[in-house]
Amino acid sequence: MNNLLNSINAYPPYLEPLNPEQREAVVHTGNPLLILAGAGSGKTRVITTKIAYLIREKGVDPRSILAVTFTNKAAQEMAERARLIDDRAAYTMIRTFHSFGAWFLRRNSAFAGLGSGFMIYDDNDTISLLSHIMENIPKIDIKHFARCIARAKDYFLTPEDPQLSIIDYRKEFRGVYAGYEERLCQIGNVDFGDLIKKPVEILRTHPEVARRFRDRFRVVLVDEYQDTNIAQFELLKELCGPETYLCVVGDDDQSIYRFRGAEVRNILEFSDKFPGTDVIRLERNYRSIPPILKAASSVVSHNQRRLGKTLVAERGPGKKPVLAFLLNQDEEAAFCGEIIESSVRYAKRKKAAYSDWAVLYRTNAQSLGFETEFLRRNIPYRVVGSLKFYEREEVKDALALLALLMNPRDELAFRRVVNKPSRGIGAAAVGRILTEAADPKEEEGNLLTAAQQLAPSLSAKARSGIEAFLKALASGAETLADSPSQPRQREKPRKTAQENRSQEQLNAGEGLSVCVVALIQNAGIDEYHLSHDEIAGNQRINNLQELANAASLYPATPAGLEEFLEHIALDRSLEDTNRLNMDRVTLITLHNTKGLEFRRVIMTGIEQGIFPRFDSKGEELEEERRLFYVGATRAMDELYLCSTAARRVYGKSQTMQPSLFLYELDKTDFQIIGAPAYGYIPQKSGTLNLDHTQGSGSKRGDWEIGDRLFHEEQGYGSVINIQNSENGPVLKVHFDSGKEMRFLAFHQNSYITRIHHEL
Repeated sequence: MNNLLNSINAYPPYLEPLNPEQREAVVHTGNPLLILAGAGSGKTRVITTKIAYLIREKGVDPRSILAVTFTNKAAQEMAERARLIDDRAAYTMIRTFHSFGAWFLRRNSAFAGLGSGFMIYDDNDTISLLSHIMENIPKIDIKHFARCIARAKDYFLTPEDPQLSIIDYRKEFRGVYAGYEERLCQIGNVDFGDLIKKPVEILRTHPEVARRFRDRFRVVLVDEYQDTNIAQFELLKELCGPETYLCVVGDDDQSIYRFRGAEVRNILEFSDKFPGTDVIRLERNYRSIPPILKAASSVVSHNQRRLGKTLVAERGPGKKPVLAFLLNQDEEAAFCGEIIESSVRYAKRKKAAYSDWAVLYRTNAQSLGFETEFLRRNIPYRVVGSLKFYEREEVKDALALLALLMNPRDELAFRRVVNKPSRGIGAAAVGRILTEAADPKEEEGNLLTAAQQLAPSLSAKARSGIEAFLKALASGAETLADSPSQPRQREKPRKTAQENRSQEQLNAGEGLSVCVVALIQNAGIDEYHLSHDEIAGNQRINNLQELANAASLYPATPAGLEEFLEHIALDRSLEDTNRLNMDRVTLITLHNTKGLEFRRVIMTGIEQGIFPRFDSKGEELEEERRLFYVGATRAMDELYLCSTAARRVYGKSQTMQPSLFLYELDKTDFQIIGAPAYGYIPQKSGTLNLDHTQGSGSKRGDWEIGDRLFHEEQGYGSVINIQNSENGPVLKVHFDSGKEMRFLAFHQNSYITRIHHEL
């Protein structure tokens, strides 16, 4: 009898390493299955083992298994792991969503009115096609419409759909989208959105095709389900018939790609969409120590829209995370450099490698301070997901303008920006200018003087372009005083129409930043990069702003400009000495950390307006919390959170407030160092909260002079006066920005967050 029980309970050897929940997920069959896999819980092992299990133990034909994920790398890793358990897994179809869509369309192109040799248009092709359709339309508008069309297809919306206004409220968008679809149909090609959208349409309108594919794929597995968009959900729904076994793996707390179209409700509502769903939670974390998991969970648990799970660390106890309050971003960079350097070079025991460390930030532009500090300390590093700061195209363009201002003989700088953006100054005209400047009779090879002298002999277009270019350089030169004590009067740099439409604006501040901004704007470098891509363009504007911020530390004088450029040149020369060293610190945005892990993680810029952004509320704020959770759970052994009291924003030092997320942490879980910023008192467990104000008459709605609050549009402020009215208290608030406002507390209750400290 005992032998019989043992044989029944025995698992194949490849299942023995799995924990009970992982094993339950692998052997599950029948109803639809949602595997809710927390960070570091071994989800990839589960889904790949499940493929092999279905083949080996359940006799499932590997050709009838479809597994989809989001990157080629993930698909290859899944295939390799499954084949290690059973060679027959090589016959399983493991693809990305778009790869599967292309495969489907090639075999069913006639149903979509396509030839089998159709081409797949990328984003640039879409923009080019729209440019031909919409002549004389600014390129930035074309970029915007291209992005909106892609988003509409992510949401499975047609030009006729009543809900299309959620993508773009402007009436003309519907016509633009319809015209684009008509032209694409005439050409006989598809774009990336069509690789998902058209298969769904075929499956819906041709039942015989749907039956054929449902018979072919009896098992459908989806990895990273929280990252699916609406169109991908519709594709899964059409592929799955009554006999299909559907299993999805994901984590609602790691849904951080809403800006790419990912829809968290797909995973939140999975059980509603597929009745009878079984849910298995993988809550054993094998990556992080308990204090790190508790810190991450304490923030994300404040989200209202989540399925909920409690991560349990399988590793033993470790050191508390560190919450560091620092004076400014320079001190933040120095703090990061100091702890990394100490752990690698000066630690007496358990020395770390540079590669153990990762510095995380919200936007790419924040990398500059860390790059500068690490170069100074000779700490090797790599920037993941983007070029190093000084290697970015827009930064090189701005530096070329500054270099010409400093040295008008700089041929490389001149060649780079004289016709960027296009001013009608062709190669022949540039060649003549260079030849003229090289004439020994001329003034020391001054390219700007040569250009000015040659301009009258050039074509009208080239002459106009040169005049505009020289005028732009002159605008920068005019901002420079002969000495710091004698600044020249200067006008505020103009704002372009593109800037006013953009989410980020380039602003001048103190010192040399005025010169940097004037050059960039008057030379049209900002317009050039914004017009190439609205999303990427805004990021490039952020990088240019960060360069201006760095320049604000130097005086607006020729000597200050020389010192600034020399500082950058020295930094760039240090970069070369570190490139051969593979043991490097990782500098990376929070979004790019997905799927990675590091022994030691520093999360920086934990301030309101930086992380989360000021415009984050509702679903956006919940995604920002998930982003915090993702960042924190990348850490295995040590986690550091940095919050600064001041930061250079728009070229000026601006007072910062601690992130709302820090109020959701328990001080007993952290080692706190530094002086907390005004307005933040570390909480005792469960005693500090942020409550939205209630209506007049409510005890919690009572206000006192000196109360601190956060306003969704104005930021942090203090109540400096209170008057009663029939509709409740009228507050006069002095905001940290310097602005003062009066408003009815009751009428503003959806915009105000009152900060309570109950000690």
